[in-house]
Amino acid sequence: MLKEFKEFALKGNMLDMAVGIIIGAAFGAIVSSLVDDVIMPPIGLALGGADFSQLFVVLSGSGEFNTIEQAKEAGAVTWNLGLFINALIKFAIIAFAVFLVVKTINRMMREKEEAPAEPPAPPEDVVLLREIRDLLSTRGS
Repeated sequence: MLKEFKEFALKGNMLDMAVGIIIGAAFGAIVSSLVDDVIMPPIGLALGGADFSQLFVVLSGSGEFNTIEQAKEAGAVTWNLGLFINALIKFAIIAFAVFLVVKTINRMMREKEEAPAEPPAPPEDVVLLREIRDLLSTRGS
């Protein structure tokens, strides 16, 4: 059983998948930081200083809350629209990046398929007959 697990774990596809998952997680963290720390602050500033991560509606509960954390501590139920907007932007960025990767791979595969294959070398007997033909044609001249 241990031998079978070792063969399974060390297969090329399994290692490729593990590397892809690790890189994907790191890419997700980069995109999250890009959206939360780079894209959304200027958009919020342009819209009058709105902090999208704190854009929420109180569905049940009473009181004035400045942050989602305050509302949750008071037991209020919130509708976190800003976090949803951030998640949509993150998804769009990741989807576009994946689209570009797939498009590039597809283009490389098409180029590989379109490359003309070299014709196979003629058999030795054909090569020998051509040499004889060429010698005879030069002798007769």
